Amino acid sequence: MRISQPQAVRRGSRHWERIACSREFQDLLALKRVFIIPAFVFFCVYYFALPVLLDFAPRLMNTRVAGTLNLAYLFALSQFMMGWLIAWLYLKAAEKFDRLAKDVLAKVADSEGDG
Repeated sequence: MRISQPQAVRRGSRHWERIACSREFQDLLALKRVFIIPAFVFFCVYYFALPVLLDFAPRLMNTRVAGTLNLAYLFALSQFMMGWLIAWLYLKAAEKFDRLAKDVLAKVADSEGDG
């Protein structure tokens, strides 16, 4: 016995297929990838640089900056700042992503009204 899907679910699926195939949506995904992938790679390299530097350049990382504060502590603290900076940059970029997503949805809604 087959249970039929409610019309709203079938209609939503049709919307998603049309949205996913649209050029505007593909452009939005590409734009997001242009931001997200480099930011992720940069953050991972920056994050793992500390343990690598501690292992391969301990004398450098033990260099005193002020009192008992050394480069290793400064680098570790800078990782918090870098995380906040990347989050802030993403929030700024997300405003553009949201505008483009609304444009995609509006275009699909307009094309439905025509068809």
